Amino acid sequence: MRKEYPSDISREQFEIIRKDIEEVKKKTHPQKYDLYDIFCAALYLLKEGCTWRAIPHDYPNWQNVRYHYDIWAKPDEDGVSLLDRALRKLVEMERKENERSSHTTMIIVDSKSIQNADTAQSKGYDAGKKPSGIKLHIGVDILGLPHAIMITTADVTDRNGAIDMVDYYCDITDNLSLIKKVLVDGGYTGQNFADEIKRISKAEVEVVKRNELHTFSVIPKRWIVERSFGWIDKCRRLWKNCERLLQNSFQMFSLAFIRIILKRY
Repeated sequence: MRKEYPSDISREQFEIIRKDIEEVKKKTHPQKYDLYDIFCAALYLLKEGCTWRAIPHDYPNWQNVRYHYDIWAKPDEDGVSLLDRALRKLVEMERKENERSSHTTMIIVDSKSIQNADTAQSKGYDAGKKPSGIKLHIGVDILGLPHAIMITTADVTDRNGAIDMVDYYCDITDNLSLIKKVLVDGGYTGQNFADEIKRISKAEVEVVKRNELHTFSVIPKRWIVERSFGWIDKCRRLWKNCERLLQNSFQMFSLAFIRIILKRY
């Protein structure tokens, strides 16, 4: 029996998504390693920020962990991976636990620029926040749970990234099928942005500007998305972008939110 690590989830928590993971790959021979250990090894890499080769030896060998992770992170013909589907399932579960419907009617949108490590290939320069790397665009509900995630290069503006994100989730999935309001900060100001969001999703854009509050105050509901950023900042692998491809970066953020929600059960 291997040593337990702080990044591990319990076996009971893993059982929530075990069936989804087992069905992804056809069983042509007996499983050599326990999928629970493989999944926990991926979580170790995410939480501790190590390289694949530095995964502790009491986990399954790193090549096997990477092989399974690549299967879980690979998008299907609809552009949706197993990790994406598992995250959506967990978000719906958590909303029902909080006596809410499975689909949100409001999302709070924001972005965060992340500097690239030397291993990353895709990059752009964010002239506002200065880093050269990627940008995380996210839309969360009132509980801080993600309903939309998109990764772009850092030179993509907040407005364009948010438009592409909403367009993707309205076209490919039904995550945003019921949204009526998109809450944003002053960086998303502009009639063109509001018109485009309304055309795509029929949702109204509400802009909350700090200079309209007159005195220092926590911006209403805007703190929720900042808290979500705080949750994933506890994963050292996400402090810098180490992934060569944007799709790999996207899946790491999905895995981070999967761990956050599973830890609540």
